[in-house]
Amino acid sequence: MAMLEPLVAEGRKVLIFSQFVEMLKLIEADVKAQGWDYAMLTGRTRKRTEQIELFQKGEVPLFLISLKAGGTGLTLTEADTVILYDPWWNPAVERQAMDRAHRIGQTKPVFVHRLIAEGTVESAIQQLQAKKQALADALFEEGAGGRLDMGEDDIAALFAPVG
Repeated sequence: MAMLEPLVAEGRKVLIFSQFVEMLKLIEADVKAQGWDYAMLTGRTRKRTEQIELFQKGEVPLFLISLKAGGTGLTLTEADTVILYDPWWNPAVERQAMDRAHRIGQTKPVFVHRLIAEGTVESAIQQLQAKKQALADALFEEGAGGRLDMGEDDIAALFAPVG
């Protein structure tokens, strides 16, 4: 909510994605308490097109979307901000969510915020993904000769318990 207040005040058009419908319901309760207009899309939404049009026509500043329901088939070029409230372990699914706003017809920059709580499994996964990406990048660096420069400590870190 601390992030949403200034965004709504600035007139931003925000997509809020969560993988959990129950989390979207908690966010919805806070949004209602603030008196903000919004649209919502989950697997249980019956009038999907109406919710999409509310946002695309600029009638509401916020669009609460479950990752599964909003992962494909949406073009939401009215958005200028995307918030991934909780991470999805499959980065491709997150990219699809972000891509809802990056479509043909988008005329403004889009800012993406990924919210990850420290000390969680998601935080550890984020760190592992970054390390894996660095390792993959190292394979293609000039002069590396395709060698993977990993020591015992690197391998142990990949299998270390989440703390």
